[in-house]
Amino acid sequence: MESKEMVQRVAEICDDKRAENIIVMDMQGVSLVADYFLICDGSNERQVQAIARGIREGLGEEDIEVKRIEGFDQARWILVDLNGVVCHIFHKEERSYYNLERLWGDAPTYTYQEVTSGREQ
Repeated sequence: MESKEMVQRVAEICDDKRAENIIVMDMQGVSLVADYFLICDGSNERQVQAIARGIREGLGEEDIEVKRIEGFDQARWILVDLNGVVCHIFHKEERSYYNLERLWGDAPTYTYQEVTSGREQ
């Protein structure tokens, strides 16, 4: 699965788990870390874990392996590495503190609706 298709699928999974404020940052040409960052948040630790678990299980059903999950036990900022896509799942309080959107402000940013409708470039 291409990175663009994967980030669309991950966005849908996050939405199914009621993630809030889902955005996608196109990191191509900005960073060598990943093609895309998906950033979202949950209102409590259990929801943050449920979103990460949903990504692992949802992609597992499609035979896509999650490379690594970091921060699951603390559930304040979970990072899900899918090779070309890195998903950052924040506890609502942590997201504003780390503010990745500002840190990587040079990257084109798209809303959930733009990503899942295919309107992003």
